[in-house]
Amino acid sequence: MSLLLVLAALAFLMLVAYRGYSVILFAPVAALGAVLLTDPAHVAPVYSELFMDKMVVFVKNYFPVFMLGAVFGKLIELSGFSRSIVSSVIGLVGAGRAMAAIVIVCALLTYGGVSLFVVVFAVYPFASELFRQSDIPKRLIPGTIALGAFSFTMDSLPGTPQIQNIIPSSFFGTNAYAAPVLGTLGAVFIFIVGLSYLDWLRRRAARAGEGYAKPGQKLVNEPDTAADQPLANPWIAIAPLFVVGIANKLFTSWIPAFYGPKASVVFVEGKAPVVADVTKAVGIWAVEAALLLGILCVLLFAWRRVAEKFGEGSKSAVGGALLASMNTASEYGFGAVIAALPGFLFISQALAAIPNPLVNEAISITALAGITGSASGGMSIALAAMAQSFIENANAAGIPMEVLHRVASMASGGMDTLPHNGAVITLLAVTGLTHRESYKDIFAVTLIKTAAVFFVIGVYYLTGWV
Repeated sequence: MSLLLVLAALAFLMLVAYRGYSVILFAPVAALGAVLLTDPAHVAPVYSELFMDKMVVFVKNYFPVFMLGAVFGKLIELSGFSRSIVSSVIGLVGAGRAMAAIVIVCALLTYGGVSLFVVVFAVYPFASELFRQSDIPKRLIPGTIALGAFSFTMDSLPGTPQIQNIIPSSFFGTNAYAAPVLGTLGAVFIFIVGLSYLDWLRRRAARAGEGYAKPGQKLVNEPDTAADQPLANPWIAIAPLFVVGIANKLFTSWIPAFYGPKASVVFVEGKAPVVADVTKAVGIWAVEAALLLGILCVLLFAWRRVAEKFGEGSKSAVGGALLASMNTASEYGFGAVIAALPGFLFISQALAAIPNPLVNEAISITALAGITGSASGGMSIALAAMAQSFIENANAAGIPMEVLHRVASMASGGMDTLPHNGAVITLLAVTGLTHRESYKDIFAVTLIKTAAVFFVIGVYYLTGWV
């Protein structure tokens, strides 16, 4: 019965998310409904001390990133930089390769360390302009961004600084460059198969006569740039993106060197100091500082273009960031509650019975990531509970820890992007599309990146490559 409650809560939340209802409203309903049927007396304390606690922690840590990312993306729109870069890209690669161009831009940003959520805000203006000029259906934008930002540069390519590639290192004693050959092969698999699928969708839409928008379709969240606005120099237009990527890398090194492992602040002598754990906050602080520099860079080069609409534009950006962050925070709270239920323990124990070490690890992590709606959350739960058994089984089979690391990382980014995933909801909200319009393409990317995990496992057993 406890297992059915977990599955029912998950199915209910996926259904309401797919049908377009507010996850902010229904995530606690789904989670607390399962708690109510488990033990009614636990509903109030679980809601206050678990769901809300996790939700507030997420907002505390990540809302500034959402907000600055949204403002940065809005300024890219208002400045006309998106149109300039898109026009240049079309001139270089041709209109038929618009999807490849967006995937590559997303990949460069995420591999440079920019948060996945920030990439959604920053790239959408470029994607919208490029798809419009190439007359590719807007409904294909989410799948294209998902392929570039949520897949191979998130967890496959060796060295990626995304958290999904960092978490396994603390369990297996490895580093971000673990299993470079397998990771690279997995990334190539996702890139080729994913782009082939997206291009097939584009060609099918073109044969059907479908353009950027269907007749009578009301488009939402369209970039706010005048079509007759003169194009900026493309090198100036792309400069803010380079500033964000490079500054993020530099601040990641500079901040710990400046503060040390802890930062203690005392404004009034005798009062308790404000203490921050720099080792945990450095990634967030670095992204925030980099985005501030990116915003200043846009304002420096294009103040005259954005000044008139800056007030309204910034308000709409902050409103969008607030909605996106609260959606994701609600998902975070939902995952925490589900992970605390007895049925979740039953799932964990059942997954541990799979005999093959790598297949066991892959299925366990991707299943828990799917249930919680979070790659990092599902992986953290799985490794905290099962890492020791993974290590023991791998040692018995002669499997290097680097392979465990790469399989864990890639598996976390497998089935995590189900309809209730926070990043999926954010992506659809930013692009102004619904699950019904665009989720099937995101799910196809989800299946491709899940298949890539087992492709990598097969390559390892056939060749022994690491």
